[in-house]
Amino acid sequence: MSASDKDATRLIHAGRVDEPLLRTVGPPIQKGSTVLVPTAAALYDDSKATYGRAGLATQEALMSALAELEHATTVRLFSSGLAAITGAMLAVLKAGDDVLVTDAAYKPTHRFCDRTLKRFGVTVRYYPPRATPDEIMAMASPATRLIVLESPGSLTFEIQDAPGIARRARERGILTLMDNTWAAGLLFKPLDHGIDLSMQALTKYVGGHADVFMGSVATRERALTEALDQAIMDFGWSVAPEDAYQMLRGLRTLPTRMTRHQQSGLAVARWLRDHPRVARVLHPALPESPDHAVWARDYAGAAGLFGVVLKPCRKRDVHAFLDTLQIFGLGFSWGGFESLALDGDPQFGVRSFRETFEGPVVRLNVGLEDPGDLIADLDRALAVVGAR
Repeated sequence: MSASDKDATRLIHAGRVDEPLLRTVGPPIQKGSTVLVPTAAALYDDSKATYGRAGLATQEALMSALAELEHATTVRLFSSGLAAITGAMLAVLKAGDDVLVTDAAYKPTHRFCDRTLKRFGVTVRYYPPRATPDEIMAMASPATRLIVLESPGSLTFEIQDAPGIARRARERGILTLMDNTWAAGLLFKPLDHGIDLSMQALTKYVGGHADVFMGSVATRERALTEALDQAIMDFGWSVAPEDAYQMLRGLRTLPTRMTRHQQSGLAVARWLRDHPRVARVLHPALPESPDHAVWARDYAGAAGLFGVVLKPCRKRDVHAFLDTLQIFGLGFSWGGFESLALDGDPQFGVRSFRETFEGPVVRLNVGLEDPGDLIADLDRALAVVGAR
């Protein structure tokens, strides 16, 4: 054997660390597809990780921390928020099942239900976002397997009676899945209120910096954990350790950031409520909101995301308003440190029970900037609405 051949073997096996890692405030970023096991029998021991796709130390640390946040027994990770909610549905549904979905769900959730679930023989029906538990149960059939909630509703911010829906669904043997991204697992704990599967897009508030995608699903039920694990294995879903590390880093400051989002968001919302070019503000924490009583009963606080209904104006006025903004960026997503705005009306086409608004709907994400600067930015931009 030549020297170079010996080097090839030595270099492949050199540098392995057998000593325990030093303790740091963050977990190690453990990377690897192959997991070396101690014995031949351990190769097929399903009680332990035998392949890196399921996640190693970094992902385990994040799942453990999220379980603490969600008051869950287990949490599973997905590559995005959309992957989390669609993955949870795929884990528990089969051909012939019926699903009831809030009509105020995230538009991509609508798209998945209308295209993919229906293609695989699952019936999808939508219910009004302010439907009562009794009204939703009246829609349920013997084939109804799952109710999908999103509260507050996407773009229009209706609050659902999640505890009431969960209680009635459980009486009928129907599972519940809630998109809880707005509350970030901090302001509302779905599992404490009887929801079976609590999902959130970690991309938003948990990540907090608009630079990494991920979603999570939390549960307390062993059977649902097993269903999620089987789906993750069968579909080959995984998340990168670097992304899991960033999510865990964001989680450490979540309560501090959410307090600022709430304070600034309410300051901006109250100012907009009294503006002469604003018809109303869609924010459940405002006392005049039709959902305020339910929000005050169930939620520990408010996020920085809400809607604004402008007084009747032309589409070009809406575009002029958005284009005049200087601090608010124009973009999708939300929950990051930066303030964002978008025109909500183009997303309403998928809905069956759209509320009639006085004028165009704009969605605002109030970030961590000074609220006075944000108000001044909005004031400048609203001055161009209807100004001719």
